[in-house]
Amino acid sequence: MVSAFDTLLMQKALDAAWAYQVLTFPNPAVGAVVSNDQGDILGVAAHQKAGYAHAEVLAIKAAYEILTEDRRISDIEDASELHTFLKKHHTHLFHNLSLHVTLEPCHHFGKTPPCSSLIEALHFKRIVIGSYDETQAQGGGAYLQSKGMEVHFGCLKKACDLLLSPFTCKENKEPFLFFKLALSANGVATGGIITSLDSRVMVHRLRDRCDLLVIGGNTVRVDRPILDARLCDGKAPDVLIYSHHNDFDRTIPLFDIPHRSITVASDLNHVNEYEMVMVEGGQGLLDALSNEIKWYLIFESPHEKEGKTIVLPTGLQKIFSQRVGEDTMSWYFKHTV
Repeated sequence: MVSAFDTLLMQKALDAAWAYQVLTFPNPAVGAVVSNDQGDILGVAAHQKAGYAHAEVLAIKAAYEILTEDRRISDIEDASELHTFLKKHHTHLFHNLSLHVTLEPCHHFGKTPPCSSLIEALHFKRIVIGSYDETQAQGGGAYLQSKGMEVHFGCLKKACDLLLSPFTCKENKEPFLFFKLALSANGVATGGIITSLDSRVMVHRLRDRCDLLVIGGNTVRVDRPILDARLCDGKAPDVLIYSHHNDFDRTIPLFDIPHRSITVASDLNHVNEYEMVMVEGGQGLLDALSNEIKWYLIFESPHEKEGKTIVLPTGLQKIFSQRVGEDTMSWYFKHTV
């Protein structure tokens, strides 16, 4: 049975995962929490980057260090080394603990060992799962049940499924499309730099995970942007300039990025050739694409600016917020009737 307390712990796992949404792509964003019967959280973590340790392993790592004060584990980052260390040194610490995870633990060898194997070896008292894994890594929950462990599915399933939206789109061979917007405290999106360096670094990290950026034609003409990921030494994605006129000055920096494909089009058909697509723009692009986009990522500065206030689409539901430097970064989902 899934209790109200389970939902509180699963929400902690969701919040941890949302902080890394898109940054884990092409892997899904996943969060995990390790707790005891008294409700104390001993470890909370999220998957941070494809190829790195999964959320369950990082949460277990944090819990192990709290329970043992064994600092040897703190310097281990490689997923395989973490699995090996924990299997060797767990000393039955986890038999009376619970694990909450937003996505069913993986059950295959990929870039990392299967989480199901580690969880079995540590023999948690209870495992609570949000979303089912429907990929080739599926079966972790059923496997743990077959080993006599108490496993519960479907805790905050709708919210956990929503978290998986980028990954679900990938599995369905559809692009995940989201609109990134930077706003001042009074809702202005024009007039030069708006948000802090921390937020701009985060945007570059997001660009590094995207394979296509969509930008409005007027923004290209007026701002003459680069649209790369230099602030995190990342890759520069391809660019779709959404415009009815292909009259751009080819000396604008974005045209000078090696190995970048640039397309000019008056529709979004080109995005179907990509997996992760970020739209960057202001009011004009917001209005033009309001029927095409369900996800919005808004960076809000605490400082006001002079200018016209942005009118956001109706029906936006805030899913998650976190501080990025002095700014607030929030994910919104647009519900359609």
